[in-house]
Amino acid sequence: MKFDDKYFDRFVSRHGTGSMKWDEEGDDADVIQLWVADMDFPTAPAIINALRVRVDSGIFGYTHVGQEYYDALVSWFERRHSWTIDPSRVIYTSGVVPAISAIIKALAPAGSGVIIPTPAYNCFFSSVRNNGCRQVLTPLRRIDRPEGFTYEMDFDELERVAKDPTVSMMILCNPHNPTGRIWTRQELERVSEITRRHGVTVISDEIHCELIHDGMPHYVPYATVDPTAVVCCAPTKAFNIAGLQIANIVCPDSETQRRIDRAINDNEVCDVNPFGVIALREAYNHGEEWLDALNSYLTGNFTLLRESFASTMPNLPVALSESTYLAWVDITSLGMISEEVADMLLKKAHVRVSAGSTYADDRYIRINYALPRPRLSEALRRIASAINSL
Repeated sequence: MKFDDKYFDRFVSRHGTGSMKWDEEGDDADVIQLWVADMDFPTAPAIINALRVRVDSGIFGYTHVGQEYYDALVSWFERRHSWTIDPSRVIYTSGVVPAISAIIKALAPAGSGVIIPTPAYNCFFSSVRNNGCRQVLTPLRRIDRPEGFTYEMDFDELERVAKDPTVSMMILCNPHNPTGRIWTRQELERVSEITRRHGVTVISDEIHCELIHDGMPHYVPYATVDPTAVVCCAPTKAFNIAGLQIANIVCPDSETQRRIDRAINDNEVCDVNPFGVIALREAYNHGEEWLDALNSYLTGNFTLLRESFASTMPNLPVALSESTYLAWVDITSLGMISEEVADMLLKKAHVRVSAGSTYADDRYIRINYALPRPRLSEALRRIASAINSL
């Protein structure tokens, strides 16, 4: 099968499927949904075909995670990212968010601080809070360049908060949601040097690691820099199978693994469904060609989005994203906070975006551009019309 632009341009209606993204209560049918982070493309054909065979069996009882699952996981990361995973140190679970919550429960003492570089994925905040720990927010440093803006780690601030003896953990997002930064090896080495020197455990959320724009630096698995870290990974974002609920925790040693496994069982997220197991295996064994084509298409979508904003809304800069399918847009020139802009776009443009306040910075909005390009073009036209009418 040829995975060209025409393949991804196909429109698939998701209305009436129970979609969190498209069946939002109260939205008109013509609202274009650019918010929650899933894609509007069917997943890789190899996954669909394998799931179809499994459905035809007609019985969906408790599932056994066999050796083929671990072989696929290990082979993928070794082949694609030069990261050798010890399968005996892997704990499977139902998602990266449950994984992070269980890791915090297992390794962070109640009341201790957990460093979260901001802006940050919103579930990091609730995972820390729900496990009785304290959020230690460390803003990333914005860097403005002629071609646009990006972000860097503020290592001085990280050093300042990490040396606090009541701080026990840091949540790293690699690559970063919502800014789209791919952290370099040098940056990750600096994170490792600071955190290890102060006894701070790093959880690295690497769910976006496969979504890399064409021509961008390669993603560096954090475990290849810091062998003491706990890494969470999943095929769910890259292959658009989040609803199948499958993820993995890669532990650095047996004692850490024992404690996390206990928390996974305490939180009752130790069982996974058969479709998730099959989907991971097929994604990692047979999904590479589809994924490479997807990344090229997403690169084209991001280029379209940036060019559209530059030509029709030049007062709203877009971050120089290197990965993910999420654009981070500066709205400060509008003199409105993010909730107001998101609400205005919904009412005037019939486009739903995410308010930056969700990610701890209401000077921005986040736009999901993982949809067929003709629909994205229409959404951008509507956004420009609404913005320029203010």
